[in-house]
Amino acid sequence: MSRAPMDYQGVNVRENVVGYESAADSLTVAQFFNMVYAWMCVGLALTAVVGWYVAHSSIAPMIYGSRGSYFLVALVAFGIAWYVQSQVARLSVGTATALFLVYAAIIGALISGIFVIYPARTLIAAFVLTGGTFGAMSVYGFVTKRDLTRIGSIFVMLALGFVIASMVNIFLASQMLDWVITYAILVLFIGITAYETQMLRNIAVQFAHNREMATRYAIVGSLVLYISFINLFLSILRILGSRR
Repeated sequence: MSRAPMDYQGVNVRENVVGYESAADSLTVAQFFNMVYAWMCVGLALTAVVGWYVAHSSIAPMIYGSRGSYFLVALVAFGIAWYVQSQVARLSVGTATALFLVYAAIIGALISGIFVIYPARTLIAAFVLTGGTFGAMSVYGFVTKRDLTRIGSIFVMLALGFVIASMVNIFLASQMLDWVITYAILVLFIGITAYETQMLRNIAVQFAHNREMATRYAIVGSLVLYISFINLFLSILRILGSRR
């Protein structure tokens, strides 16, 4: 559904950026991440509002009416995420922002069922746990000197495999496979969060003196960290499993 790890097109994020550190203004890097996290929070807030609204409206039956319609909407969301990430060097800031917000709204509609299935206390608990986990791994990815490129790339490939499995399971409806996917997604996106944060830090350093490109990548960075947060949240919520 929302599981589309980032592919940084047009940027050599595997390059060692230590040489750029002395030229990059640390304040500029901080501003880059402020923008990333601010837009991520906007996306999460939009998802929550849209999800709650859809859950309490007549729109929900249109989405959940059949597995085919749900799959189609999920495919549209996946396509938007892929397009924004693959075209980051070409999209204007305004277009990238608009597509990110459309994506966040679609995800809100897709996960609207959680507002019916789970009580508020479970949703809050899952959100707090997700925030703690995401924050810890994001800090780790930012400060670690270890190159996470190799393990991160493996995690991304595995996550894409489980994306396909989750879509197939919409039709199979296998509970065992669903649990395997849930735990796998949780573990993978914990690692992917650190990997993506490190990648974004490298990009922030590389484009520290190119405001336009830095802004573009900040918006796309918001999207990929949003995706990680949503997948962590849904996995943790599923594991908590306290239903009405």
